[in-house]
Amino acid sequence: MAPPAPETGPTGTTPAPRPTVFPPGAPPGTAPYPPGPPPAAGSRPPGAPPGSTPASGAHPSVPPPTNAPGRDLPAPGPAAESAFGSGARRPGPPPGSDGGRRAELPPVHGAVLCVAAPCLVISPEHGQLTGRGVEGVYRSGRRLLSRCVLRVAGRDPVAVQGRSLGADRAAFTATVRTGVEPGPDPDIGVERVRSADGTERITVRSFAARPLRLPVEVSLGTDLAELAAVAAGRGGPELTPGVHAAGLRWSTEEALAVTTAEPAPDDVLATAGLLRWQLELGPGESRSIELRTIRDRTPRAPAGQVANPLADARAEGDDPRAEAWLRTSVEDLRALLLRDPAEPADAFAAAGAPWRLGLAPAESLWAARMALPLGTGLAAATLRTLARSQTPGRGPGGGMIPGPLRAAGPQLPPGCTGTEATLGFPAVLAEARRWGLPEEEVARLLPAAERCLDWLRRALGEDGFLADPDPGPRRCETQAHAHRAALLGADLLDGCGRAGAAEWREWAAALRERFLDRFWIDGPDGGRPAAALHPDGRPLARLTGAAAHLLDTGLVGGGRLAPGLLDRVRTEQLARLLGAPAMDSGWGLRSMASREPGHNPFGHRSGAVRAYESAVAVAGLAQAGHEKEAAGLLRGLLDAAEVFGYRLPEMYAAEQRTAGSAPLPHPAACRPAAVAAAAGIHALTALAGIRPDAPAGTVAVAPRAGAPLGALRLAGLRVAGEPFTVRISRLGVGMVEEAADELQLGG
Repeated sequence: MAPPAPETGPTGTTPAPRPTVFPPGAPPGTAPYPPGPPPAAGSRPPGAPPGSTPASGAHPSVPPPTNAPGRDLPAPGPAAESAFGSGARRPGPPPGSDGGRRAELPPVHGAVLCVAAPCLVISPEHGQLTGRGVEGVYRSGRRLLSRCVLRVAGRDPVAVQGRSLGADRAAFTATVRTGVEPGPDPDIGVERVRSADGTERITVRSFAARPLRLPVEVSLGTDLAELAAVAAGRGGPELTPGVHAAGLRWSTEEALAVTTAEPAPDDVLATAGLLRWQLELGPGESRSIELRTIRDRTPRAPAGQVANPLADARAEGDDPRAEAWLRTSVEDLRALLLRDPAEPADAFAAAGAPWRLGLAPAESLWAARMALPLGTGLAAATLRTLARSQTPGRGPGGGMIPGPLRAAGPQLPPGCTGTEATLGFPAVLAEARRWGLPEEEVARLLPAAERCLDWLRRALGEDGFLADPDPGPRRCETQAHAHRAALLGADLLDGCGRAGAAEWREWAAALRERFLDRFWIDGPDGGRPAAALHPDGRPLARLTGAAAHLLDTGLVGGGRLAPGLLDRVRTEQLARLLGAPAMDSGWGLRSMASREPGHNPFGHRSGAVRAYESAVAVAGLAQAGHEKEAAGLLRGLLDAAEVFGYRLPEMYAAEQRTAGSAPLPHPAACRPAAVAAAAGIHALTALAGIRPDAPAGTVAVAPRAGAPLGALRLAGLRVAGEPFTVRISRLGVGMVEEAADELQLGG
């Protein structure tokens, strides 16, 4: 749920990709879409909303700070933090470089990432930071340390294992054979525990039968480069360090980094960047050295001090993987929390690491929505952050949440993430109110939601559909977002005693009729929804994962679900399509069916599995009563999560599952990613079918009848601001074990 080359611009600005005109790989005979030549660099596509960032063509060799080519960048505006750190500027191409070719992102699928936003450490699996590629310790997009090479007894330790200890920590185990003992067995063990905040604890343990005097040295270096430049292969030369107390320091006019050691080294060779110790170890003894790397030229709050708005939910049941998946999902989402620079008390989820450690309006909003079972705090803070960036006035873009364009694969031109965020705002506010967002907070955010609805009314095209962006395609998921915004917006207006609810319900009913008439393509197999309508009304007959959004209707009063754009018969047909092998890869939902022209199992919008879209499909199918298809996608997603250590990347290759196979990672995917982490929360809590109505003092529980994971207990959730625990039996019967005193079971 992601982007071409940024160009150097004003601080906080991240120009979006130049809209393509059906690149190679589009089916033969496909007309340019939208018609006409591509816009010039720095211009917006014709009719693009003011909330979308301009097209870029100035520095195409600079790689996008994203997880894949064509992904969106953090939105401009006072609330946005760059994907490379607040205020980071993008360097232009080096002299003599090929300005017409965009550099590829370096692969990170084999790296071990530690994240506690805005802190990030990228380590190779062996643990030695060699200064190659994007390895290093980063803070707000600045590389504070690129090289940290350990030698024991004059030898490089032999790597044995690298593993994650959580979202923000990793451990690397190695051995050393000193030769003092006969035979091939190592006599020294080394463990390095590295944290996102720049600390590393090195423990050396002796297995030798006699006392040892071990020389230990750590070689350090950095270029203090920004991640944007590093990812483009333009990290600078290592800086010459100076001695700083018990360590080393590096500085430029813009930045300063210091690495200190405890205990202090016996010897410091600044010109070589070396710290040296002589460790005395008896048999079985160990000694530890702690390194701490900090950036102290700019004031900052300590890492990990963002107020945590997420409850400590727990899962237990017949399938022990559910517990690991939920726990890891919550940890990863928490690790991505960033402060809003405009209001540091408000936190939102950054889009993902390493490329998108900043605000991406639509993804931050959807992550907060899927995390509502953990409390309304994240949703409220994210809504406040986005409301501060809302375009004022009643002009063409008035009321819109700003957001960049996002490439949509070879079949469609880029869409505007601002459209998605603007339509999501009133829906998320309405659902947060049902989960227990205090009425005074709802009242504070209601004017922004009403401005979003006003924008939707003005933005509707003459054909009755919402273009994205105008005069571009009418995407099926955009109509689903608009329909949900209208219905949940009406529910919000009703609940807050505001006028206009009946009008919005009529508006939504008319959109349903138009959608069934224009978007549904009949066929001998039962038909399918079009992926989009061309501006001239021609349907794009592609089956894509975006159709899952047609099943995501949203929660309204009384624990009811809002009606969807499709009728019952077409919903059943869509369920069959999503559950068939062409869409269900066995590891999750493909973003485009395998039989469609241009399918690419690694393509972000043309075939790869996107965890977020798969979770949306699981919940939507289950709510519509299609248990078999929902269970198949859920099991595939859980199986994939297990392979990825329960930290799902935002996308991975959609090769068909076979006996003994495993899901293939996308080499440039963000991991962790906010929507992928929230997908685990969304998919598991969807099994319980929790439908709260906190203003009415009721909560309904409608668990999935098939109980695809067997018995399951979800504890530590929050409904109406209080702990909520629900148990699901193997027969699919739900029982509430803990809830707020004022809540009554309903529905």
